[in-house]
Amino acid sequence: MTGIPADSGTDIAGAARSSRFWLTPHALRLRLYVILLALDIAAIAFGFLLPSHLLKSDFKLFELLTLTAIVYTGIAFNSGAFSLRSAQDVSVDTAPAVRALLFTYGVLFLLSYFLKLERDLSRLLIGIAMVVGTLTLVVFRQIVAIYVESRLRDRLLVQMLILDGADIAPLPGYRVVRASDIGLVPDLRDPAMLNAFGSLIRECERVVVACSEGRCQDWAMLLKGANVRGDVVVDTISHFGALGVSHIGDRPTLTVSVGPLSLRDAFAKRAFDLAVCVPALIALAPALLLTALLIKLDSPGPVLFRQRRVGRGNEFFDILKFRSMRVENCDADGNVSTSRDDDRITRVGYFIRRTSIDELPQLLNVFLGQMSIVGPRPHALGSLAGNHLFWDVDTRYWHRHALKPGITGLAQVRGYRGATNHVEDLTRRLQADLEYAANWSFWRDVTILAMTVKVVVHKNTY
Repeated sequence: MTGIPADSGTDIAGAARSSRFWLTPHALRLRLYVILLALDIAAIAFGFLLPSHLLKSDFKLFELLTLTAIVYTGIAFNSGAFSLRSAQDVSVDTAPAVRALLFTYGVLFLLSYFLKLERDLSRLLIGIAMVVGTLTLVVFRQIVAIYVESRLRDRLLVQMLILDGADIAPLPGYRVVRASDIGLVPDLRDPAMLNAFGSLIRECERVVVACSEGRCQDWAMLLKGANVRGDVVVDTISHFGALGVSHIGDRPTLTVSVGPLSLRDAFAKRAFDLAVCVPALIALAPALLLTALLIKLDSPGPVLFRQRRVGRGNEFFDILKFRSMRVENCDADGNVSTSRDDDRITRVGYFIRRTSIDELPQLLNVFLGQMSIVGPRPHALGSLAGNHLFWDVDTRYWHRHALKPGITGLAQVRGYRGATNHVEDLTRRLQADLEYAANWSFWRDVTILAMTVKVVVHKNTY
């Protein structure tokens, strides 16, 4: 296989890796959302403080503000008040925040009625608070919107234009990369190239490819596996599985990917991962130490086994497992699937594989942000379905990597585990992974995690 050389000129990818986290576009967006939330709550507080002072109300103001802030935060988060309009328009949207605030005041009215607080809580106070708070929120949001448009737009929206056999006049706001200069080829059979491409576009919100007609299909398939909005420049509409039509300058493009998760959804998924993995690591610490000790006593060698796997955006990472095989028999590339009576497995290894204890160190991968609790299972580069490499079976294989890989997933809870001795074994898993990516929701992650308990010990696990 051929790919991008290790010393090639992927300057943008190198810069992305070396840049400080708080300067990346995603980090800047999160900071912006925190500022917006703080200003919204300040507007709510001002809305109550002013009439409370004017009316000399003796109602418990702190408790009222706390309740209102909590209700507003939950409603606003789910209504899109803390998100930018689109990948091409980074302006701050005020309307969802106003709707969330008005709904919050409505909830407050209902609570005051059912809890019989109307005697102590002046309706006039709430009425004035509604008007003052809403107007203040609009003013604060418009100030932030003006600042974002004038000072932060180019830092919040990173767009890349890849030229591969076609030319487009340079456009403001786009990082331009010539594929030939860095040896970038849309070869779906080359994992090393896919890893380099994933590193190159890591911080991008939108990637546009201008290429020759013969390569449009390959680029379209490649972009579908990246967690970005991907467009291919075309002069005629072709069959690329396009999701929509857009433009770059005066040239038409087909949008072939948008990424399965918005930043808000990604934040919720990451919060869920940390909420599960951190308590789990603390609670399971004695069991992890005991397992490590038993592995050491059973056979010489390291406690942990590291193996290169394909992660989100088709980038490589090292997955962690408890070592279950003898050191001299460990298969770093995953070229040989484990069989039911595999003589490479140690005595302790047999037990921890049957009970899935060998997977527990992946909680560290989750903590480091390389994996999720729930997602498509990551595969080794040399994995075979029958006699075929996984990506040779179905070109959609790379699309499953638009999400972070998971410790468990939809395919696992449906029983698609164990060796892939036949092409159908991979096809069933791939279909489940693509279904999960297309229909992701927070509650589906919770459901899959709950269902995992039933299949921790499974007949296909060995």
